[in-house]
Amino acid sequence: MKQKSRLQWKRACFIFLMVLPAIIIPIIFTYYPMIRGSMMAFQSYNLMNIKNIKWVGFDNFKKLFEHSASNTFYSTMWNTVKWVGISLLFQFVTGFAMALLLKKKFKGSGVYQGLIFFPWAVSGFIIGIMWRWMFNGTSGVINDLLMKLHLIRLPVGWLAGKNTALYSCIIANIWYGIPFFTIMITAALRGVPEELYEAADVDGASPIQKFSGITVPCIRSVLLLTVLLRVIWIFNFPDLIYSMTQGGPAGSSNIITSYMMQLVQSLDYGMASAVGVLCILFLVIFASFYLTLTKYTDKEA
Repeated sequence: MKQKSRLQWKRACFIFLMVLPAIIIPIIFTYYPMIRGSMMAFQSYNLMNIKNIKWVGFDNFKKLFEHSASNTFYSTMWNTVKWVGISLLFQFVTGFAMALLLKKKFKGSGVYQGLIFFPWAVSGFIIGIMWRWMFNGTSGVINDLLMKLHLIRLPVGWLAGKNTALYSCIIANIWYGIPFFTIMITAALRGVPEELYEAADVDGASPIQKFSGITVPCIRSVLLLTVLLRVIWIFNFPDLIYSMTQGGPAGSSNIITSYMMQLVQSLDYGMASAVGVLCILFLVIFASFYLTLTKYTDKEA
C-alpha cells in the first residue's frame, strides 16, 4: 500500500514538474509585466528623473485628457478610429471577394492563392519599409505610376504631408490585412454544403438570394469572429506606421499605440502605461458591446 502511494506521489510530482513551466512562463512574461505596467500608469515614472518616482494617482490620465494645443491625444484617438474603420472595411470587402473567387478551384488557383497569402507571412516592419519606398516623394513607384497615367503633374510627398501620411499608411495596412480575411473566409466557404446550393437552384433562387440566404448565414460565426479579431489586431498594430512615418509629420499619422511607443521611447513610462491601460479598456468595452449587439453565442464560438 505504501509502495502504491509513493508511486502515485512520484507521478503527481512528475506531472507537476511538467506543468510548472507552462505556469511560470506566462506569469513571468505576461501577467507580471501587465500588472507592473498597470501600476506604473498611476506613477510618475520617467527614466530621465528616476530618483523622483512616486505615486500620482490619476494625474497621468488627466494629462492625457487635458485640452491644450500641445496635447495630441484627441487627434490621435480620431486617427485610430479612421485607421481601424477604413482598414477594416476595405480588408473585409476585398478579402470576401477574393475568398469567393477561391471557393472553387480553377486553373492556376494554387498560384493565385499563394500570391494572395504571401503578405501575411511577411513582417509588418518589412512591409512598412517597402511601402515607405513606394510612397517616396522623389523616387517612389506610386508617384511614377500616377505621373505616367497623367493623374498628377508633379511628385507628391505622400508621407510628408499632414493630410496624406495617415491615408498612405492605411493603404499599406489594407494590402497587408486582406490575406487574413481571405484565408478565414475561404476555409468557411468550403465548409458550406453544396446540397444547399443545389436545392436553391431547384427552387429557382438567384445568386443574390443564395448569397444572402445560404452563404452568409452559414459562415456568420466566422465573419463575426474574424471582424472582432481584426479590429483588435489593427488597433494594436503600430508596426506599419512606425516604420513608414514614425507618427509624423507632427503626429498627424499617429494612432494610440504608436503614440504609446513614442512615450516609451521618450522614457516616460508612466504616461505610456496610462495609454496602455486605456487601450485595454477600449478593447474590452468594444468587445463587450460587439458580442452583445451581434448576439455571438457560445455555440457559435
